[in-house]
Amino acid sequence: MIKREKYLEVFRKYKDVDLIKIIVGLRRSGKTTFLKSIIEELQDMGVKNENIIYISFETVEHRNVETSKELDEIILEKIENIEGKMYLLFDEIQKVNGWEDSINSYRASFDCDIYVTGSNSKLLSSELATLIAGRYVTINIYPFSFRETLQYHQEINNIELNKTNTKELFNQYVSYGGMPILLSIEDEESKTNALMDIYDSIIVRDILSRHQIKNIDTFKRFVHYIMNSMGQTFSKRSISDFLKYENKKTSRQTINNYTDFIIESLFCHRVLREDILGKKILSTSEKYYLTDHGFHQALIDENSKWLPRIIENIVYVELLRRGYSVKVGKVKNKEIDFIAKKHDKKIYLQVAYLLASEDTVKREFSPLLDVPDKYGAYVLSMDEFDMSHDGIKHMNIIDFLLGEEI
Repeated sequence: MIKREKYLEVFRKYKDVDLIKIIVGLRRSGKTTFLKSIIEELQDMGVKNENIIYISFETVEHRNVETSKELDEIILEKIENIEGKMYLLFDEIQKVNGWEDSINSYRASFDCDIYVTGSNSKLLSSELATLIAGRYVTINIYPFSFRETLQYHQEINNIELNKTNTKELFNQYVSYGGMPILLSIEDEESKTNALMDIYDSIIVRDILSRHQIKNIDTFKRFVHYIMNSMGQTFSKRSISDFLKYENKKTSRQTINNYTDFIIESLFCHRVLREDILGKKILSTSEKYYLTDHGFHQALIDENSKWLPRIIENIVYVELLRRGYSVKVGKVKNKEIDFIAKKHDKKIYLQVAYLLASEDTVKREFSPLLDVPDKYGAYVLSMDEFDMSHDGIKHMNIIDFLLGEEI
């Protein structure tokens, strides 16, 4: 597997800084591999093996560790004769009840640097946030970007990239997404099965069992509705009407709960809408995007039939990878696909599959002409000809994914 240099740069920045490193990401998105890369880096830096303690709560050895007391007993035994700074790495720590107290006590009691991973966004909305307020840094791990996918094929498969095979690999990426395990699988049926297995592990292990959901079929139909509606305006009433049509009556509160559960599992993201002129967040008609668009291919329909939505989803997650916070924009009666903010930088983006006609060009460019400030404005599409005009820059989507400009 390739080294994910972007994340390792964050590790190097915060190594030995008195902050607990909280590594959060969708199940099977590469958190364990990242921890093992950290271990390799530590070893290369001269850290002794006995000073590196790695515990995965998904292995046979530790999968039955359920309480902080049991965890403390393991750690105290492992560190008994260790001298010097220790590096404590815990994989999928949310499986241990009361882990927050243990982690905080290790930080206070030992000369150590702590790294923990979890597959749930509520990892930090628990007691830990209070216990270590101001003493942690979050590292968000995402499935492979298209750039990382190409890196894999270059380093592992020894492919010399050119314009033709880059497009071919992009088409594969559009279909199956960037879950790391898929890159070592060649046939399409096995890729689909792998995605379905990951989906089942998220739904069954991370949601149904954790929240003790009884109406399993209703919940699964709800998740399918979300996947089928990615990038589309979503309202609680629309899903309620859909479930009624499917003879699955449910309450608005249940729908709210279901929505929170799939967001907490990091399976998808809720994107709020912002009135650009009024400078306020709109409380209705959110949008949802999948953390990995390959699930749509495996469980809903071929992504090639839904290219505008899939491309938009790819751009959204890429913006998250680059550290932007993202909202959907509204200006007058028009919609802007994304308002992306990072520090003092703000950009506006429209995403289209192809600018195939004058009407399409007008539809994509005109909302950006109504933006009152002077921040960057971009239209992204698969077109290879530069259609920039009136201060709005047009970019090819592959160029955007492989470039550094935005």
